[in-house]
Amino acid sequence: MKKMKNLAMVIGFAIVFAFQSCNAQNQSINTALYVDNENKTNSFFDNTEIVNLPVSKLFVDGEVSNPGEVDFSKLQLRDVIVKETILDENGEDKFVGAYRYVGYSLADILNTFILDKANAEAFPPLIDLYVEIENDKGEKVVVSWGEIYYPNSMHEIIFATGVSRIVPDKSKDMWTLPVESKMVFVNDLITARNISNPVKITVKSYANDEIEIIKGKKPLFSPDINIIVAGKTVKSYNAESDFSKSETLHTVFYGKGRGLHSTKPFTGLSMKEVMSNITVFNTISLQTGLVIVVADDGYRTVFTFSELSNRNDQSDVLLLCDPTLTDNGIFKLFPSCDFFSDRAIKGINRIYFISNNKIQDYE
Repeated sequence: MKKMKNLAMVIGFAIVFAFQSCNAQNQSINTALYVDNENKTNSFFDNTEIVNLPVSKLFVDGEVSNPGEVDFSKLQLRDVIVKETILDENGEDKFVGAYRYVGYSLADILNTFILDKANAEAFPPLIDLYVEIENDKGEKVVVSWGEIYYPNSMHEIIFATGVSRIVPDKSKDMWTLPVESKMVFVNDLITARNISNPVKITVKSYANDEIEIIKGKKPLFSPDINIIVAGKTVKSYNAESDFSKSETLHTVFYGKGRGLHSTKPFTGLSMKEVMSNITVFNTISLQTGLVIVVADDGYRTVFTFSELSNRNDQSDVLLLCDPTLTDNGIFKLFPSCDFFSDRAIKGINRIYFISNNKIQDYE
């Protein structure tokens, strides 16, 4: 009898726990979909109705062991707020509207598609991965693995399945609502990567036969950096280069492996400034530009041109120069946008820029 009573108690606790978990999940979903028509909340962003967007099937392919269709029923709904601005035919900023989007984060979407890196044997780290997103019109945008899984604020890239306007109190501007699902990048200033009706996500690792991996190389040193576009060195940096526009950023420098490194500030040249001397700031570069930073031993990481040059959160990536370093120097990166320090490459000797799935001509 005592065993039966204990069993009943265990079952009872399990039912209560399951009910509470279900309620918690429903609460998060209800929060994402909540609309306040009676001014019962303090939020400025939930005052207009959410319009559902038609959704096509979305597939994940590439360097994953289990490619296939995304099952949205297993994912949590999230909501984000965005001020959308594009470049017009003259390259000028054109404001589109302010919106609240509801949908599923790219991090959640990719979370159960297990990586199967093509170059895992030669280069196991994940920081040379990036994702190509394609829509039903064949348009493509790229996003680095770091943007998805390393940022200080997670779930800032979402596949939007619902939208509402953020209407100014005085002007009452009624921004034109999108009519298709959309991939939305919250941290982009010019929202050129917000392409409509995405249908395919392809995971890739950066491959370049010119990059030789020399594990354990000592000293890890290069006196200069060559920036390479279309196979040509278009600019170089050395200890005598002009770093007068350097900025200082304060941080808690924390690694995925060794934890806390330091709390000291970093001073360096913004990679936005570096890239401004390399390529044109246009829709093609914003949508498909990749920047590959390579160290003297072949260690490398991938950034998108947009995350370096098109941020609205002022979380710059800095290029640091310390001529006194004879090991692990003299150039290294500080990615203030990242929670982890893994993309803080040191001993840099090359930076590649590619765009539109090919080496872009230098302009």
